[in-house]
Amino acid sequence: MTHILNITGVNKTFGGLHALSDVNLQIEKGETHAIIGPNGAGKSTLLNCCIGRLAPDSGSVTFNGKNMIGMEPHNINHAGMVRVFQTPEIFPELSLLDNVMIPALAKRDGVFKFNPFRSMIFEHKIRDEAMSTLADFSLDQYYDQHAGSISRGDKRRLELAMGLVQHPTLLLLDEPTAGMARHDTNRTIELLKSEKMQSMTKVIIEHDMHVVFSLADRISVLARGHIIATGTPEEIKNSPQVKEAYLGESDNE
Repeated sequence: MTHILNITGVNKTFGGLHALSDVNLQIEKGETHAIIGPNGAGKSTLLNCCIGRLAPDSGSVTFNGKNMIGMEPHNINHAGMVRVFQTPEIFPELSLLDNVMIPALAKRDGVFKFNPFRSMIFEHKIRDEAMSTLADFSLDQYYDQHAGSISRGDKRRLELAMGLVQHPTLLLLDEPTAGMARHDTNRTIELLKSEKMQSMTKVIIEHDMHVVFSLADRISVLARGHIIATGTPEEIKNSPQVKEAYLGESDNE
């Protein structure tokens, strides 16, 4: 298999706290790879190092053969690595349709050419795609509402739509179903497993084990800044080390 993302020897400290300690992780092209671990394990810090929001103290992050360290977040995004955040990052005063059209236009035109308010009215093809993407998440009936007025769960789905409309090569999902009811969670799982997304590489941080075991081809477990195990869902389920570190179980209990 081809590695689309290589994380090698990544370290990150905050004062005296070692958030990440010599993290090594390879993501294979086309796979869905889940990263799980207790709160404070360093999962979101690792994603932030990948997308340029944080600079690691040492180590490298290579995406499609190119080192991402030192690149600006918008350039990493434009290269095809798109993150959906744990707390929805949307444009609350704009409509849902505008929220989805803006990243689609930015992806097509680049950051320096992009002027959405001058051109969106004429962008029929992108408008149609944005409406179709909203429909995938059952949000099309709210297309003209301000994004700030919808529920937290719908904001999560809106940000997913904003990510998917960019056709990323690698989609990083930080707790994508947080705040969703079980019905909406299951619908999101089905969408992420759908034919249109099968070829897209996905990295998912998630606490909901139903989501993890429904989607993941492989799972890595992060605990206290270290990757302690990587394997198939079945291997991770049956790992005594993982049970002890993450699930709070051991063979002695």
